[in-house]
Amino acid sequence: MRADMLSSILNELNGTSADIEASGIISTDGLMMAAQLPAGLDEDRVGAMSAAMLALGDRTANELARGTLEQVLIKGENGYVLMTGAGEEAVVTVIAKPKAKLGLIFLDVKRAAESVAKMI
Repeated sequence: MRADMLSSILNELNGTSADIEASGIISTDGLMMAAQLPAGLDEDRVGAMSAAMLALGDRTANELARGTLEQVLIKGENGYVLMTGAGEEAVVTVIAKPKAKLGLIFLDVKRAAESVAKMI
């Protein structure tokens, strides 16, 4: 039942913008809790990479006295990867197109992360 509720959060998130290509809810230790990924992406790989980037981002924020980590944003020539904390035990990861309207995506991902945090 919880997995269905998490999947419905991702369905709603992916429906908010045509710029979102994929999304997932991942535990902080890298386990995929729910995902809306295209066929070419491996859930385990996305989960492991998200956990690694979050750990590195958290350490960087702490070492450079930037406070608690809120987001990690990666920009590549083919688009963006955005990771936002969803409580203390999960993260929402979104893969977006290169011309994505990031302001809207930030807002939508924040709302989704708040819903996930309440549920977990």
